Amino acid sequence: MSVELDATTYIHAKPATAHSYILPAVLGVLEGHFAGSAKADVFDLGCGTGGAAAALAKEGYCVVGVDPSSDGIAKANVKYPGLPLKVGSAYDELSGEYGTFDAVVSLEVVEHVYHPKAFTSTMYDLVKPGGIAVVSTPYHGYLKNVALAALGKMDDHFMPLKDHGHIKFWSRNTLSTLLLDAGFHSIRFEYVGRIPALAKSMIAVAEKPL
Repeated sequence: MSVELDATTYIHAKPATAHSYILPAVLGVLEGHFAGSAKADVFDLGCGTGGAAAALAKEGYCVVGVDPSSDGIAKANVKYPGLPLKVGSAYDELSGEYGTFDAVVSLEVVEHVYHPKAFTSTMYDLVKPGGIAVVSTPYHGYLKNVALAALGKMDDHFMPLKDHGHIKFWSRNTLSTLLLDAGFHSIRFEYVGRIPALAKSMIAVAEKPL
């Protein structure tokens, strides 16, 4: 498929700031879902410079990751040489190349993609039956949007002047619809970074039917 993708240029391989409040919740989701079983195989879709993949691997998960940024993957391979992190796109036939996984995580990625339905279709194909997708993205809800407007922060939040950045702004309803349309079910949410009504990010956990 020949489609556009926002492939960010990275200036370093440090974990993203958002990882400090997103990763503990993601690890909690994985531990809760796979409790009592062997550590899961995890695919990191949009792994960037590998920070999240490395954190998951440190907890014993078998992690494979791809990112469309050759610059990001080059930095990831230098910093985490033992991890299989490669250049790849959600618009590629990734399941044909890598197989299927107990869980697919995609952290702060879906807000960057031009074709979200193609993105979640690829994600669905990568998840084993009975497995889960874990998707985080900045949270947008009524009270948070009112607070941003009241404080005069809308331009800062939606800043259109910088290169790359966010092109989709997801709510619980729209992200649920995207995942349901892809074939997932039993979708639940966690909210991180602040109190739920003003959360920095939300994490959707979606199951693939057996």
